[in-house]
Amino acid sequence: MACRSGCCCGSGPINEDNARFLLLALFIVIYLLCGAAVFSALEQPKEREANERWAQRFEQFSHKYNLSKKDLNNFLRNYEEANVAGIRVDTIRPRWDFTGAFYFVGTVVSTIGFGMTTPATIGGKVFLMFYGLLGCAATILFFNLFLERVITVIAVVLKSCHQRRHNKAVLAPNGRQVSEGNRAGEVGGSGGGKGEDLAGWKPSVYCVMLILGAAAILVSCCASLMYSAAEGWGYLDSLYFCFVAFSTIGFGDMVSSQRAVYEGHATVAYRLGNFFFILTGVCCIYSLFNIISIVIKQVLNWLLRRLEAPCRCCFPRRGHHPHRHPRRNVVAPGHLRARRDPSIETDAINESETDNGRRMSGEMISMRDFLAANKVNLAIMQKQLSEMAIGHPRQSSSNSRQNGFSGGVGALGIMNNRLAETSVDR
Repeated sequence: MACRSGCCCGSGPINEDNARFLLLALFIVIYLLCGAAVFSALEQPKEREANERWAQRFEQFSHKYNLSKKDLNNFLRNYEEANVAGIRVDTIRPRWDFTGAFYFVGTVVSTIGFGMTTPATIGGKVFLMFYGLLGCAATILFFNLFLERVITVIAVVLKSCHQRRHNKAVLAPNGRQVSEGNRAGEVGGSGGGKGEDLAGWKPSVYCVMLILGAAAILVSCCASLMYSAAEGWGYLDSLYFCFVAFSTIGFGDMVSSQRAVYEGHATVAYRLGNFFFILTGVCCIYSLFNIISIVIKQVLNWLLRRLEAPCRCCFPRRGHHPHRHPRRNVVAPGHLRARRDPSIETDAINESETDNGRRMSGEMISMRDFLAANKVNLAIMQKQLSEMAIGHPRQSSSNSRQNGFSGGVGALGIMNNRLAETSVDR
């Protein structure tokens, strides 16, 4: 009771998953507040200056042409309506011919949504709801499959490099490779362990993040060169556009490939290059964001471990609570993760067998006991659905243990057991 009353939460132990979720939500709120403060300090003076300049121009124009402010405001509102419909002062490409519509649907399914083209008819708006529902889902699946193949290729390349370094390390001074048995004798029997470690070797999330970050920077720099030459933007503005477009933020203040004809450039080649760079950039940034999320999760786990010391009531130590379940969704460095042996079937069976004698006697059971008794069936059904989704039975191992991606969904499930920090083999 003393621990409970002195606890920072004051409401008893907190599930670690919920604690991680609350900690992440707090981090996002603080991050938003800091971002709002920075952007307000940077952009508000420019906004005030623009408002003052526009008020002066508006006043001068109304006096010069003897127009009332009411009539001029009505004319500007009409232009804003025309602007939403795709009418611009400068000559631009048609918005709703086939190529323009193809560019629009590309921004829809990729969730970029620049906003320079929007449906104006009721039929178009209704069709967009159903079209975007299926298209966005299919595109997200494509991004996930791209991420899976990128992680696989990077892992194969890094493992090959690691294998070469390992082979060079075991060469004898005379240039001949030492046999496994001799090497085990020379190092005191540690050769077999190294061989096993090499067989289960996986790349670190930090190495993969570095490679994906370099790939995203390379694609952005090459695309910025093309946009600077074709659109006439500054190089920094082109980099800004690349990040906004590749991250699917899509403000719409800068949009590529909107002119009808690009003088001095092959228009068709530029449009194809624009499509290629946007597709490649979105895939790279999407993969990089998911890798960074693993690092953020590691930081959250580190903070939770630090919070365990002053608040043991909220986060009991392992092994001190007889009914505590293994920690789920934990991503931690390999040397900090402890071996566990969880299984959804065995865990459910152990819970369902609690008070078995009382239920066999015909005594009325509580709702909690009823749910525990049906947990086995729910776990088996969940496993069957998972196997149907991935197309093949999931291999189970008595030595497998839960981590941040075991049984995960989407991108998190794809990265399960593919990186050192999300591996169940280490």
